[in-house]
Amino acid sequence: VQLQASGGGSVHFGGALRLSCKASGRSFSGYVMGWFRQAPGRERDFVAAISWSGNRIYYEDSVKGRFTISRDNAENTVYLQMNSLKPEDMAVYYCATGPRVGDFASVRGRYDYWGQGTLVTVSS
Repeated sequence: VQLQASGGGSVHFGGALRLSCKASGRSFSGYVMGWFRQAPGRERDFVAAISWSGNRIYYEDSVKGRFTISRDNAENTVYLQMNSLKPEDMAVYYCATGPRVGDFASVRGRYDYWGQGTLVTVSS
């Protein structure tokens, strides 16, 4: 099981980035896929998640209206479009998934499979 995250980089305040996470190695049919982030010295926090069908989407409050999560099940890929980036968004972003997430999309411990992380840097 592998999750490969990409798309991180360095942007200025107000800039945008699109993160991608491609899953491989097994079927992820039915699984919620999520994004978390971890800033230096902080815990890994929930950012966004999306159900298999896309009819349930969850966001952490601080990213609502700025970030958009989507997925392409045919490609086993989840995306995170990040607009209006702020310095406080700077972190390593991780994608995750697993069969035990269900309605607990914001609970880190419910995710069994994690990507390697991609760094997002925002300068003011």
